[in-house]
Amino acid sequence: MTILVTGAAGFIGSAVSTALLARGQTVLGLDNLNDYYDPALKQARLARLGTHRGFSFRQADVADRDTMLSFAEANPDVTHVLHFAAQAGVRRSLIDPYSYVTANVMGHLTVLEAARRLPNLQHLLYASSSSVYGSNSALPFREDERVDAPNSFYAVTKRSAELTSQSYAHLYGIPQTGLRFFTVYGPWGRPDMAYYSFARAIASGTPLTLYSGRRLSRDFTYIDDVVDAVLGVMDAPIDRGQARLLNIGNDRPEPVSKLIQLLEQGLGRAAVVNQGARPDADMEATWASLEAIGALTGWAPKTTLDDGVGAFLAWFRGFHPAG
Repeated sequence: MTILVTGAAGFIGSAVSTALLARGQTVLGLDNLNDYYDPALKQARLARLGTHRGFSFRQADVADRDTMLSFAEANPDVTHVLHFAAQAGVRRSLIDPYSYVTANVMGHLTVLEAARRLPNLQHLLYASSSSVYGSNSALPFREDERVDAPNSFYAVTKRSAELTSQSYAHLYGIPQTGLRFFTVYGPWGRPDMAYYSFARAIASGTPLTLYSGRRLSRDFTYIDDVVDAVLGVMDAPIDRGQARLLNIGNDRPEPVSKLIQLLEQGLGRAAVVNQGARPDADMEATWASLEAIGALTGWAPKTTLDDGVGAFLAWFRGFHPAG
């Protein structure tokens, strides 16, 4: 198989690419290497991928339709597209909404237009988000619930991508699976996410902000479990024209306060915690129902938060020696 991975220098994209290469598959990586967070981390992920003979990389923006269409024309042997490129960050979407439309709406559309020109395409998977559940209060979140009350503009763009995919599956027969990821964490992760930024704050002795809320919790999902889920879904049979949505979570929501405690224990330092009001764009609690993905693939997460945070900190100390 020849697999196109967009966002190959990103957290999930690089981890999935590594697993695909370990299976002996050919991976074509695309990423625009933007500076939403330190590009040096993206370059470090790419350096690890570059040691594999089956990996090739091109710096490109998925929202550039000429580039994407020419890429599809030049690579007709692509059998699978794993589309992870996106503009992440719930709160930044309130500051710079235009970049989210470009990356998450136009970028998704352009990938679909490229995909429908791939004569050997078997399956397109793309990253959605638990953020689409918005103000839904019934837990755990299930894929068949209505998701028409988003809390953030980021969620709007991810839901737009889901609807666009359903349309393209119907119109052009592209078999697709949207993956609603729930708070993915672990080594080589994103510095803007809470677990990583909390670790840096604790290690440096600077204050961190813990938002108020009786139920403030997240369904933290360890990266190795996410990779196993993605590969299982990619391998699962799918009919032409089918468009399905699947949660990928841990089915074990944990208080954010427990995350801080584990980081304190692992780093051997107490956190300096400031209390703050939860932003309107943030959800109070997330929890994934895993019935659908379990029935399809048999997948279930294996990593506890205690073990996952321990593995993250072992990597963190090496990547940030001063910490």
